[in-house]
Amino acid sequence: MQINAVRFAAAGGPEVLRWDQVEVGQPGPGQALVRHTAIGLNYIDTYHRSGLYPLPLPSGVGSEAAGVVEAVGKGVKELKPGDRVAYAGGPPGAYCEARLMPAGRLVKLPAKISDRQAAAMMLKGMTAEYLLRRAYKLKAGEIVLFHAAAGGVGLIAGQWMKALGVKAIGTAGGTEKCRLAKKHGYAWAIDYKSEDFVAEVKRLTKGKGVPVVYDSIGKDTWDKSLDCLAPRGLMVSFGNASGAVSSFAPGVLAAKGSLYLTRPTLVTYTQTRDDLLKSAKALFSMVSSGKVKIEINQTYALKDAGQAHRDLEARATTGSTVLIP
Repeated sequence: MQINAVRFAAAGGPEVLRWDQVEVGQPGPGQALVRHTAIGLNYIDTYHRSGLYPLPLPSGVGSEAAGVVEAVGKGVKELKPGDRVAYAGGPPGAYCEARLMPAGRLVKLPAKISDRQAAAMMLKGMTAEYLLRRAYKLKAGEIVLFHAAAGGVGLIAGQWMKALGVKAIGTAGGTEKCRLAKKHGYAWAIDYKSEDFVAEVKRLTKGKGVPVVYDSIGKDTWDKSLDCLAPRGLMVSFGNASGAVSSFAPGVLAAKGSLYLTRPTLVTYTQTRDDLLKSAKALFSMVSSGKVKIEINQTYALKDAGQAHRDLEARATTGSTVLIP
């Protein structure tokens, strides 16, 4: 069958995204055909489009969506037509009306979770899950630093950290974003445009620093993030919103206090089917309990994905954004 999809043939700015017609076949062994109802927008989509994370071209784009199973291939036992499902990860190409997916990457949605919620939270929410529970296992009473606190992952993480009894320091750009971060669980919010976040972290921790920094910004915050860590603290670098760190000497970790560094990805933390299901279950539990609320602050038509990318890269969005086919 023919469907509409957003694709690109050359890496570049949002203008390279094209609204194309493509052919989608029937599912083969281990596959499911999913008709999308909502698609998530994530910063990694801009990395793929720009070429920072190169893909074989031409390519689809997008890593997260929700929808309904229309057909399954041979050997698929856990899913059937009519099941509501969502996914995060797998082959890029979520910006489309329907697609074939490896059935093992699909997760059934509980009745309490809407399609739009799922599309807005699977990648960001499972990222928050592995960051807070596995990359570094947070403990009640700790003070930690989380950059981009008003972003999609940041707003979920803020609520989750508060539920864990953690006192989180968030950074965000501007008074309004700082207000939003505090509304979503952060004990303190620092405006990086007008405040020195290193000085503020040292003040709030009485000079000790924090045991962990969660940094998805990249080169603009790299050095200062390391300066916020207590001796033997952990730098969790999980994104490059301001660009990749161009060079790094491991000796810096020694000089700044025998620090640890990890560069985790959701792909690795949900590599097995068991890990994927456990992560999704933890996320669904937090959202169903009301401890974490998923706020969709922007909605675009799928064909307007280019504008959604422009707004995301201009830091003009907050929370989660969904694209509607």
